[in-house]
Amino acid sequence: MARFQLFSEDSETPVVDAIRGRVLLTLALGVAVMLLLDLLAGLAGIEIAEFGGRTLGGEIELSTVGKRIWTGTIVGLIFGLAGIGLSMTYSILNFANFSHGDLFTTGAFTGWGVALLVAGWGVGDAGYLLLARSGTGPSSTDIGASIIASPLAILIGVVVAAVATTGVALLADRFVYRPMRDRGGIPLLIASIGVALALRSTVQFVYGPQTRGVTGTEGIERTDFLGTGLSVDLHQVTLLVVALGLMIAMHLLLQRTKLGKAMRAMADNKDLALVTGIPTERIVRATWILGASLAGIAGFLYVLERGTMNYNVGWFLLLFIFAGVILGGIGSIYGAIAGGLVIGFVHEVSLIWISSDFNAAAAFLIMILVLLYRPEGIFGGVTTA
Repeated sequence: MARFQLFSEDSETPVVDAIRGRVLLTLALGVAVMLLLDLLAGLAGIEIAEFGGRTLGGEIELSTVGKRIWTGTIVGLIFGLAGIGLSMTYSILNFANFSHGDLFTTGAFTGWGVALLVAGWGVGDAGYLLLARSGTGPSSTDIGASIIASPLAILIGVVVAAVATTGVALLADRFVYRPMRDRGGIPLLIASIGVALALRSTVQFVYGPQTRGVTGTEGIERTDFLGTGLSVDLHQVTLLVVALGLMIAMHLLLQRTKLGKAMRAMADNKDLALVTGIPTERIVRATWILGASLAGIAGFLYVLERGTMNYNVGWFLLLFIFAGVILGGIGSIYGAIAGGLVIGFVHEVSLIWISSDFNAAAAFLIMILVLLYRPEGIFGGVTTA
């Protein structure tokens, strides 16, 4: 006689999976509803309750909410832009590249070194400017590297950031990753950690360990956006336009060009792509060029918006970039963009309720809750598109 089994021999039944999924979804929705009620009550000036010394509602201004949403969008765009390259590397080369954060840093320092040299030509010593104000010399305000005072310097800096980071990535691939490509993802992952340490040490040795301000502020003052109380400056607007433009360009490249179709085919099945005549080494090279250049540009834009940088900036942001890629779905560039936006949004908006000591934990908590219910991420799959 057949008997009913709650568990099959190999895995849990769909019934158990469904129950677990409903519980986790209910938990996530409960947290979201609580935060939404707190936000609405705060905007209305209503105190709902007091719990553990924390008053729900009461003192949240619309301008504060708008500021956090805007900042979260800007930070999320950085995470998403940098995450595209990380996602492409994983889907095509099949390893998690831990040197990606230091490619971000490489783009920031090389791009800003040249941007400061162009903007401050004749103002300070060329070596001081090229090394991104390492040492003593004119202030960043005196140099005036901003989108208003020196738009050409900013444009050249973006190009140099992309080119320099691409060169570094191709050298790492030629001398480190290519000889190890057939040994699996774990050896490549460990090698990428070594490359990250080497890049960070090189940046620290060449440019110095100190944190320095690099952007000019003249004409970049924050303005009230349409009388909403939301303060926006032109460097943030520049970041928004450039990041969205690059994301749209990546979409068109992957969907409308032969290179994009070849990259998607290789991400789906590398062996089949090789059999059908797709030049896999050329696709790998294109992957490094695109992924590294986007990381370098993201590093340059991040510093443009923040105004300061140090040699650890990419390493500190790497976990957030990874979180965005994992949340969106490893291997999907659209997932990397969406996941980056979610992580950036939660990271900044959570500051309405919690201190800055815990906002990073809030971002990772949201990632965990989503992945418990949807392990493959928001978009899922392992394709570049």
